[in-house]
Amino acid sequence: MKLKTIRDIIIRDKTVLMRADFNVPIENGKILNDLRIRAVIPTLEFLRENGAKKIILISHLGRPEGRDEKLSLKPVAEILNKEIGRVEFINDVSGSDVEAAVEKMKAGEILLLENLRFYKGEEENSQDFIKRIIDSTGAEVFIQDGFAVLHRAHASTSAVAEILPTAAGLLVEKEILNLEKVLKNPARPLVLIVGGAKVEDKSPLIDKFVGIADKIIVGGKIAADGYEAKSDKIYVAEDFDEDGAGAKLDVGPVSTVEIAKFITDAKTIIWNGLLGKAEDMAYATSSTIVAEMMGEKTDAETIICGGDTTSFVESLLEDHPNLKYSLISTGGGASLEFLLGNELPGLVPLFMP
Repeated sequence: MKLKTIRDIIIRDKTVLMRADFNVPIENGKILNDLRIRAVIPTLEFLRENGAKKIILISHLGRPEGRDEKLSLKPVAEILNKEIGRVEFINDVSGSDVEAAVEKMKAGEILLLENLRFYKGEEENSQDFIKRIIDSTGAEVFIQDGFAVLHRAHASTSAVAEILPTAAGLLVEKEILNLEKVLKNPARPLVLIVGGAKVEDKSPLIDKFVGIADKIIVGGKIAADGYEAKSDKIYVAEDFDEDGAGAKLDVGPVSTVEIAKFITDAKTIIWNGLLGKAEDMAYATSSTIVAEMMGEKTDAETIICGGDTTSFVESLLEDHPNLKYSLISTGGGASLEFLLGNELPGLVPLFMP
């Protein structure tokens, strides 16, 4: 089945409703990492360059229980306006105020609506809820560019596709193509690096890739807690850096050297899960070495996925902008579900029959 993309749908002179994922870390109204905001800019530029009349952006932020101004999307609009200009914000998703704001829009302008999760209809996958948004905005087509929410059956991922002509944005296309490539036709050797704290979260990924990868590396707390390899393809970290109380908080030097050898030889590398307690720089050594080695490889597909891992790499890039990766996935749970081969409710409508 072929992914239906923004190139396969008529957008010229159309009012476009676009789902993005602006679920960014925010503190006291300040956005701490704008990766997910910058990731959708190519799609917005494509819409403008190809004659979209008006662009209406929808997204969520956090897990509010009703309206919570600390989780308003207004700071997102401010960043977008600085990056590409002509972006306005309105603190509602439907109704007369939204209708008036859309009416005033000029060609190519962008309007960001308020946090979808301020309203129960979003997570209830309510067709009535999304229809009110469509009616208020006059949207004629829907572009899905929120890869990180495709594993959710919500109004803005599922119900909307039953009403409007629907296609994938450039970010969703990039994510899917890169992840499909490593599943179906990877350059070899393929190395999967798995870290993190919860073995129950990572065991399905490890089990899945025993039949796909040439080598699987297990680090992080799951290795420190004694993960037992079920295949000779799996290398589990053998030594650890400890704190004064004896807690194993990072992969040690012997294992880091072994991991580095696998990375050097690899032609495809997927990394999901930090190898140590990397928020403390004293225990970020192995994760930093892996990130730098992957970012310096020019002869391999390099994919970073998982929220903590992508945030760590993004922070590293602030001081080391020369590092390059094939994909820094914006989808934590979605990328994991896709790699596991599970159906993503928001992805199903994006494929041509």
